[in-house]
Amino acid sequence: MQGPVDYDAELTRYGAVLRRAWDVRPGDRVLDIGCGGGRTTRDAARAAHAGRALGLDVSARAVERARALARAEGLGNVAFECADAQRYDFAYDSFDLAISRFGTMFFADPAAAFANIARALRPGGRLVMAVWQSGDRNEWDVTIRRALGDPQPRGPDPFSLADPAVVEEILRGAGFAGVTFTDVGEPVYYGPDPDAALDWVRGFSCTSAALQNLDPAAAAATLDRLRDALAEHLTADGVWFDARAWIVHANRGR
Repeated sequence: MQGPVDYDAELTRYGAVLRRAWDVRPGDRVLDIGCGGGRTTRDAARAAHAGRALGLDVSARAVERARALARAEGLGNVAFECADAQRYDFAYDSFDLAISRFGTMFFADPAAAFANIARALRPGGRLVMAVWQSGDRNEWDVTIRRALGDPQPRGPDPFSLADPAVVEEILRGAGFAGVTFTDVGEPVYYGPDPDAALDWVRGFSCTSAALQNLDPAAAAATLDRLRDALAEHLTADGVWFDARAWIVHANRGR
């Protein structure tokens, strides 16, 4: 794979895995949680045919891009809202399926968020989400934090739903049943070369947090060290890192 990196490119190897897991059916009403630029929402809308898909994200910029791309693709059964699924005023029983591609790990109150999502699903409706396994099982996180000299996460935690026991307790408390976990190992793409990968990683919250209190010389040295670490993962197809995720399935209780 060649070309610039964005979130869709980073997760390209997860796309086919997730589409199979979501199993969107014709006529489904689909909620996409943390939809970003809307790629997964648009995929769901196409699979649903006569159904519809709604993508939610807290980033106004991402939602604006998602709407523009949907218009360009001529999709009439998709909509996007800049909103937090934890607080969004869903109509009860209004969706058959809730999906998420690494978009559910950052709720301020996960119990409240998943209870709200459960209310939005019809009885028996499905939740299928991808969440990262622990940081030590994700080569990209280990490598970046080691290069930054910053082993402890700060700010939003992408691994907050890594523990199956914790996730199952949250989901059951929110009204879900039949909770299962599928182990998925697919690499993530960071760009065609180390410079592109560094540009991508500089946008991560852990990177900005590690750099913000450094003087210019120390920050430059840290970025050089990070670029070298990224270069160690350069292949003929670009910079790739091993990654590990759970695909979590659950059903709203009846």
